[in-house]
Amino acid sequence: MSFLGKLFGKKEKESLDQGLQKTKEGFLSKITKAIAGKSTVDEEVLDNLEDALVSADVGIDTTVKIIERIEQRVSKDKYLTTNELNKLLQQEIEAVLVDASENNSYSFATPLPAKPFVILVVGVNGVGKTTTIGKLAYNFKKAGKSVLLGAADTFRAAAVDQLTIWSERVGVPIVKQAMGSDPASVAFDTVQSGLAKGVDVIIIDTAGRLHNKAHLMDELGKIRRVVQKQIPEAPHEVMLVLDGSTGQNALEQAKHFTATTEVTALTITKLDGTAKGGVVLAIANQFKIPVKFIGVGEKMEDLLVFDKHEFVDSLFKLTS
Repeated sequence: MSFLGKLFGKKEKESLDQGLQKTKEGFLSKITKAIAGKSTVDEEVLDNLEDALVSADVGIDTTVKIIERIEQRVSKDKYLTTNELNKLLQQEIEAVLVDASENNSYSFATPLPAKPFVILVVGVNGVGKTTTIGKLAYNFKKAGKSVLLGAADTFRAAAVDQLTIWSERVGVPIVKQAMGSDPASVAFDTVQSGLAKGVDVIIIDTAGRLHNKAHLMDELGKIRRVVQKQIPEAPHEVMLVLDGSTGQNALEQAKHFTATTEVTALTITKLDGTAKGGVVLAIANQFKIPVKFIGVGEKMEDLLVFDKHEFVDSLFKLTS
């Protein structure tokens, strides 16, 4: 069991089961069809399995990897039944999900690796970035940690306003400046204020633009430098937020961002509204970056710590 297992309560499990319902229905029905009436795994079963994985947006590369690993196991054991195939598939899907390295594994309730723990949040507009920051703040605060928000997405008036609404809703302070201010200056003020107040967690929102990658890279680099002037080892986390409902488009965004800046963690949102939840596997496998949180609903509690065992279990469980 992963270190998070004991932190994954009944309520979280129910949220996860419900949030993955659409993906699960499509995915499992296709897998069930793929192996229906078969007593052994043959070429046809593997072809059908491949189709099921691709249509759940697991992606070609990751699907090929999973199928190849299953083929190797099947060739060793000629009499692998379809019942065993289901178990095997669960194991292989779990194997492609990247585990967070132990030194940077944290939950809302666990002690954080540093104080203040600085999280820089990146992602294009519309993926649920501001909402994710609000939910992170809520869950950290609920677990007894003090939180400070920094509104460094200064090019979009709505971003600062939205973050302000979240800060009021959650009841945590926010550092902001006028629209069009220098984002690095906001980040500097946020860290300075966080240090003065002795807060546990600082979450800084950054601009969500990709059309000018050079500009984005310069801006993120500048933010990083001003943060490091005050805390040399910060930011402790650069979190990329991706919209799971966009499927392969989320993969493209991950490609651009990981090429532009060093991303250390992923949050995948809107998994409750899509049958494309398999994209979590594709992203984790392709980028070798741990998925730390997943969004499975509108409520503030619906941002869950990602646990690969529980995720795979929910994906394969026939009844929620």
